[in-house]
Amino acid sequence: MLTQRFKMTYPQFFNKIPTIKLQDELASFLGAFEDGIIEFSYLDIVKSAGHSCPTVIGAYLMTKEGLKALYENELPKRGQIIVEFKEAQNTGVAGVIGNVIMNIIGAATTNGFKGISGKFDRNYLMKFEQDINGASVRFTRVDTQKSVDVFYDASSIKAHEDMNFLMQKSFQGSATKEEKIEFGKLWQERVEMIFENLSTVIKTKLI
Repeated sequence: MLTQRFKMTYPQFFNKIPTIKLQDELASFLGAFEDGIIEFSYLDIVKSAGHSCPTVIGAYLMTKEGLKALYENELPKRGQIIVEFKEAQNTGVAGVIGNVIMNIIGAATTNGFKGISGKFDRNYLMKFEQDINGASVRFTRVDTQKSVDVFYDASSIKAHEDMNFLMQKSFQGSATKEEKIEFGKLWQERVEMIFENLSTVIKTKLI
């Protein structure tokens, strides 16, 4: 059968990364999830992004740690959180990070859900080119205006010395099948190390 022939497999460390649980009033209102409880895994985000890399894991972990700082023992309210970036949307990886965060917390710029009868509007909750004191991203609760700055720096987690060589061979079309597999393995090993060094790569500051 087709489903048996094409089976989705992925690095098992994806399953070790804690999920992010939120409550979404829109999802509850429309009957999508009971009480609006939604849970996102890193695997969910990788499937949406189409890949796993330091940027994607960074965006996921920034969201997880930012929401934890903002809500502590409460469930974060999806669609009621403002996200701000210092960069323009088309600068560097800001747009990629924004897409990951948008999927999790429902914030959009001007292309999101416009709401129903004045409720559940998801637009104007994600903003770029903001003064956020050098943070990677700032999260703000709409209900309390409490904010947290989140800083992400994975530069201390070095790539394996063979990665650049194998990447170049792959781009040049001279890499063997085994070398391509090895490159992917080394790439994901760095992503895993970023997760395992969460306290080093992610810092939060309530403001």
